[in-house]
Amino acid sequence: MGISVGILLLFLILRKLFTKYIFHLIMKISRRTPTEFFTHILLSFEKPIRWLFVSIGLYLAIIYSPFFTERMEVVNEIYRSAIVVVISWGLYNLTGSSSLFFNKVNTRFDLQIDDILVPFLSKLLRFVIVALSFSIIAQEFDYDVNGFVAGLGLGGLAFALAAKDTIGNFLGGIVIITEKPFTIGDWIKAPSVEGVVEDITFRSTKIRTFAQALVTVPNMTLANEPITNWTKMGKRQINFKIGVTYHTTPQQMKVCVKRIEHMLDDHDGIDDESYQVSFDTFGASSLDILINCFTKTTIYGEHLKIKQDMNLRIMSILEEEGVEFAFPSQTLYIERSMEEEKQRQYS
Repeated sequence: MGISVGILLLFLILRKLFTKYIFHLIMKISRRTPTEFFTHILLSFEKPIRWLFVSIGLYLAIIYSPFFTERMEVVNEIYRSAIVVVISWGLYNLTGSSSLFFNKVNTRFDLQIDDILVPFLSKLLRFVIVALSFSIIAQEFDYDVNGFVAGLGLGGLAFALAAKDTIGNFLGGIVIITEKPFTIGDWIKAPSVEGVVEDITFRSTKIRTFAQALVTVPNMTLANEPITNWTKMGKRQINFKIGVTYHTTPQQMKVCVKRIEHMLDDHDGIDDESYQVSFDTFGASSLDILINCFTKTTIYGEHLKIKQDMNLRIMSILEEEGVEFAFPSQTLYIERSMEEEKQRQYS
């Protein structure tokens, strides 16, 4: 008993020394390396290693103890299970969504893992680690894992029938993550909602509307809807018509159209490869000039400033050419009788 207690106390002291001196020394050395990945591994396994000292100390103390001679097989199984738990604990910490693990994998293999895929892969890896640990520990205690898996299959079938909507949302999340119609921070528009994507989970997507309301949409709904991703625009469109009065002559119209084309071609904020200016239609009360162009920027505030500057230049062009803007108007013709017309002429 004295040897057992001494061994346990020794490993508790070693655990304290490791925590206070050895671990800090290793951390200082690792921080001098060109990469932080090794440092992150140490931080992930810090607490598991502390408990590893306790596990080893308890195991050796039990070996020298006279009370567990006939139970050593169970002790060995518990000890091996504890080692599995310690390793799984460290790996579980290492594969967190905020860890450097995914950053290093992304840099090494150029996978371009974005903010959607990282939480998904993190949860998936953690689930695999927990499932494998549970299976290994179950095998240590001679539990039939195959029967357990078969039972999970039958139970999973019943669960799938009862929770088909949840499974549909999960599969919808898989589709969104793999096809990437949008990512976190994108401005999207769908029949059900429009706004900025804030979060994507296994079940739903959270979207912040422009009224600052937070809308939670099931992934199955978004996966089956047409989605417009305004953030992916290469340029932003400006399309409108200008109505001028019918007093405008053909020569004035030609000059105005030509000058507006030159203005768009010389404008720094307008894409000079995709603009159209044309005398379009004879309207009910105006001659309509069609203007269709694109701003180089997609940022809404900058787009409005460019559009404002373009409108002011168009106003100046029309004013210089003596062309007036039209407004909705009607001409009223009054029919007079013959007697009223004669009286008017004689008077």
